Amino acid sequence: MQSADGRDTENHIHEAAALRTLNAFAIDLIAIPNIDDLFWYVAKKVVGHLNFVDCVIYQADDNQTVLTQVAALGEKNPYGRSIVNPLKIPFGEGITGQVAQNKQPVVVDDLLKNQNYIPDTQPARSEICVPLIIRGRVVGVIDSEHPRPGAFGEAELEVLTTIAAMTSAKLELLAEVARSTQQYHTLVQAHASLHTETVSRKALEAELFTARKLETVGRLTGRFAHDFNNLLTVISGNFELIEAEIVSPAAKECFGEAQAAAAQGAKLIRDMLAFAQRTRLEPKVVDLNLLVTAACDRSKQLLNGWLDIDLAPDLWSVKADPKLAEEAIYNLICNARDAAPKGERPIISTQNIRYNWADSDKLGCKLAQGPYVRVSVKDFGQGIPAQNLPQIFDPFYTTKPEGAGKGLGLSMVMGFMQQSGGGVSVESDVGFGTTIHLYFPAIAGSANDLLTMNR
Repeated sequence: MQSADGRDTENHIHEAAALRTLNAFAIDLIAIPNIDDLFWYVAKKVVGHLNFVDCVIYQADDNQTVLTQVAALGEKNPYGRSIVNPLKIPFGEGITGQVAQNKQPVVVDDLLKNQNYIPDTQPARSEICVPLIIRGRVVGVIDSEHPRPGAFGEAELEVLTTIAAMTSAKLELLAEVARSTQQYHTLVQAHASLHTETVSRKALEAELFTARKLETVGRLTGRFAHDFNNLLTVISGNFELIEAEIVSPAAKECFGEAQAAAAQGAKLIRDMLAFAQRTRLEPKVVDLNLLVTAACDRSKQLLNGWLDIDLAPDLWSVKADPKLAEEAIYNLICNARDAAPKGERPIISTQNIRYNWADSDKLGCKLAQGPYVRVSVKDFGQGIPAQNLPQIFDPFYTTKPEGAGKGLGLSMVMGFMQQSGGGVSVESDVGFGTTIHLYFPAIAGSANDLLTMNR
């Protein structure tokens, strides 16, 4: 049948359907999100709507050596979007492999006369095969077979070539999006790594600055304390010589005040030497539970009995100067007393712990790996703001009212613990209180006891 202008009516209808399908494809291409969806869309909703009885789409590997079936239409694919045992065709083998290798489309009118035809489970008589090309590289092939000879002509080749070109353009766009996304993630990771490295470097610089500052202050403090201690020794010695000659009550009162001031000066010198880590230690094997008990007994009058004690049984032994260790614990108890509101009991506790390098962030201090005995003193006061925590161990730093403290208590504790091979850490929550932990290295026998207990 012919139309008024002499054209074949069936071909006219076919061309109109093809144009509608290609127009819809061009519009839908924008929204197709990935390669898998694209291949199945082309097979089912493009080629499938153009009177092709079957369609198989192959994707090439990155090395341009093998084609793998990724989508199909017709009797060759009865499983929806699932490909069971996908067909693989090496480049150069069969009609499809030659199209991939030569990058040229092919129309075969009679497959029985073509020596390159590889018979399928359902042999066909004619075939059309078009490559998918991006920047000179074959990325896939669209292939269709028909049971009737000469089923494909110039019209089908033109339509399928157009579909291949549109599909290749979308594949290139998806690849570019994937590359851009990967570059973005790489940039984000690089930025994150740079930020982490910068923060780490700044933290190390701050730590180094603090260490150098404390070392310098400690050196000056130690030298000053040594010279001032010599002066106090002379003063105290002279006091002893003239004490017997003082008979006036008023003079004795003044003399007593002078002796008390000299004693306070000597105590201050000892604290300064402890901060400077220049105290002459006399370490002994001690039970920290006994030292804690002694420090608590010493502070009973100070605290009016308001102190909770939680001592761990079977506490490991440590080697430390017992007098200075008790003094350090007593200092923490006094600080807890000053910080705790009325009615709230400070808590002092002991515990065996095993320190690993992975615990440094959690514990807040750096220690050698191994077993430790921890003494903790907790108050329920207002806590310490995070920005002030790094300062609390600085010499002469104090939050107490003027005249209530010299600011050497925690400095002395820190210096003594470091000189003893241990450490100090602080946990504080504003509004809920502060806990200070002392870490004493356990002696070798205690570590063996720990291993025995764990077996």
